[in-house]
This record gives sequence, structure tokens and C-alpha cells, in this order.
Amino acid sequence: MADETHIAEYEDDNIFAKILRGEIPATKLYEDDDVIAIMDVMPQAPGHVLVIPRKPSRNLLDADPVVVGKAMAVVQKMAQAVKAAFKADGVFIAQFNEPAAGQTVFHLHFHVIPRHEGVDLKRHSGVMEESAVLSANAEKIREHL
Repeated sequence: MADETHIAEYEDDNIFAKILRGEIPATKLYEDDDVIAIMDVMPQAPGHVLVIPRKPSRNLLDADPVVVGKAMAVVQKMAQAVKAAFKADGVFIAQFNEPAAGQTVFHLHFHVIPRHEGVDLKRHSGVMEESAVLSANAEKIREHL
């Protein structure tokens, strides 16, 4: 049986840490002292947003509850904006903890994805969306922030 008390260490070479340090560009939608929201470069649907706390934590299991609360306020704001921007029927919010749960980037983050009845999500493949498409989708969302 796995040791349920062991949490792997945070590693600051992950892509979100690099984005937060300005080493890698991102299409930003929102930022404050605690959180940024960016377009996912491999969206599962048009308007797929990531909300990323600035304070380092591997995932929800080791995150400061105050940080989680501040992030969730931005998740809610982004959910309202993407739902309106893409005339979505609903919004899917996802957050993964450790590889067994599907986590692939080990910095706490939340997926905010507009959903339409009868339309399946695309796979989170290795294919990046064109920057012009991300920019256009970001502009739609910004109009509702």
C-alpha cells in the first residue's frame, strides 16, 4: 500500500514556474499578486483557461488553504467569463493531484473549460494551438471580465 502521508517535493523547473518567472511566454487573461490566468496552449475546447497560483505548491495536497481560496475566486471569475464568451451550456473545472490522477505539470493549477451539450472535449494532446487562435479566444474572454 502506498504511503499516504508522503507528498513529493515541489520542483521549480516546471513550465508554470517558468511562465510565472517570465521565462516562457503565455497568453495572459488576468493577473494579480496571487494568481494568473492564461490560455491553455493545448486546449481541450475553445476558451480553455488555466488558473495558476503564484505561490509554489505541487498541487492541492500541499497548497496553503489561503492560496487555494484566492485561486478559487479567480476560477469562478474565469468560469463566468468563458461561459459568456463562448455561449457555453456549462463550465468544466478540473484539478489533478499526482500522476495517478492525471497530473502532468507539478505546480497547482485549475482547468476552466467551457462546455457545450453534445460536444466532446478534445484530448489534451501534444499539439499546440496557433497563437492567433489563442489571442482571439483570449480577447473574447477579456470582454467578459
